[in-house]
Amino acid sequence: MRTRRDFLKTTALGAGALSLTPCFNLFGAEAPGSGFPKRFVFIRKSNGERPLELALPTFSAQDKALDEKKQPLEVALDRHELPVYLRGLEKHKANMCILQGLSCMMSENGHFSYSSVMGAYKSNRDSLSGIKRATIDFELAKLYPSPFGHIELSLTGNYSTHRTGIVSGYSAPGPHQRNYCYADPMTAYNELFRSVTNPSVVQSDNAMFKFLEREETFKASVLLGYEKQKLSNHILSIEAIQARNLKLSKMAGSIAKHLPKIDKVHENGGLTATAPQKQEAMTEILIAALITGLTNVVTYTIDELSTPMRGLPGNEGDNVNIHGIGHNGSFSGVPADKIRENIRILHMQQVARIVERLKAEPEGNGTMFDNTMIMYFPEGGETHHGSGSEAPFVILAGDNCNLDLAGRYIRLPYHATEGHKTIGNWYTTLLNAHGNPIKHYGDFDLVMARLKLDQSGAIKQFMA
Repeated sequence: MRTRRDFLKTTALGAGALSLTPCFNLFGAEAPGSGFPKRFVFIRKSNGERPLELALPTFSAQDKALDEKKQPLEVALDRHELPVYLRGLEKHKANMCILQGLSCMMSENGHFSYSSVMGAYKSNRDSLSGIKRATIDFELAKLYPSPFGHIELSLTGNYSTHRTGIVSGYSAPGPHQRNYCYADPMTAYNELFRSVTNPSVVQSDNAMFKFLEREETFKASVLLGYEKQKLSNHILSIEAIQARNLKLSKMAGSIAKHLPKIDKVHENGGLTATAPQKQEAMTEILIAALITGLTNVVTYTIDELSTPMRGLPGNEGDNVNIHGIGHNGSFSGVPADKIRENIRILHMQQVARIVERLKAEPEGNGTMFDNTMIMYFPEGGETHHGSGSEAPFVILAGDNCNLDLAGRYIRLPYHATEGHKTIGNWYTTLLNAHGNPIKHYGDFDLVMARLKLDQSGAIKQFMA
């Protein structure tokens, strides 16, 4: 028999009921007018993203000079070769934007950004008090409701082993609230798809939730003030998860058609799985979650500095230390720059897998990818110890993404110059283009403010 303590340990509620309320209450809303939601995939990488590595190798001499001087520039991708690590996306150039020139100096930089790079604020490292607002992924999830609202996946570790189970995430559903995330593929599979794989557990959960709801409602009748408000939020979480489980049960038939195939190597935390195997399995989870409609927004931390990179092509026998290569360390004679490139190539293989699978999935008169945007970006700016003066994005956008940027290499004006744009401007653009008229999302850049340079609002040239 499962006790209440056992139940809370093994459900999303046990991962932080209060933080889940803003997310789980979303899916009751109606679908967008078009009948098809927009989808957003945020892929966070560690160790920075050096802008020079995104430069097009076939730039003209004039364009190369402008790019190196960080002057505004825009060229068509179909006239150029891509950098080596992006060539796995060659056939998707019409949907690609290499976006240079954004900055993220208002967020944490250096080794870890925690929630700050997606919330455009200083987060005081990993403290709850530093989380100022819902991160951009949660804000977009509000616009396109789904049963899970938002799903966070994370391949992180402690340098020698990967994290497993349900752990603290990097996104935030609201001020002073930390999201949870799935840290290994099998946990994600079991939790997200159990309405199909283990429906009896869902039914058992619903019975337990009814008991908890009665118990917590009684407590609410004798509590006052802040404690009563906390309990009220707790009860709302219980009710929302009950409703979600009911909806998932009704969706079980369609979900069953798209269950991801997860290799047995990932059982029991996947302790023997290599980093590429884990990345591939997480990508399968991500794709299935989108296709089945469990979510329309996924945030995927594909690696962080402490993620053990075992099985990396070119260094198959090594446990590559990402932090070490950030300090120009080599492994088995392979120089740091080559290892960095090999890691990025692996990342792009996963991006290509997402794009191609969604392009193969019919939706309306087109495909699911038509309504999808994938963003690949560094969590800490332009290099290992980044200042945040640059935050490059590689974007894959479907034809219905509501933004005008695909098929181009775009360099915006450099930091602290007239016309410069921050990640706050970029996130404002995403929100404005998809139904949230917010004047500006995120904190302002202090250097820009001292120079009295305008930094508010969306990037108008991208608005379709």
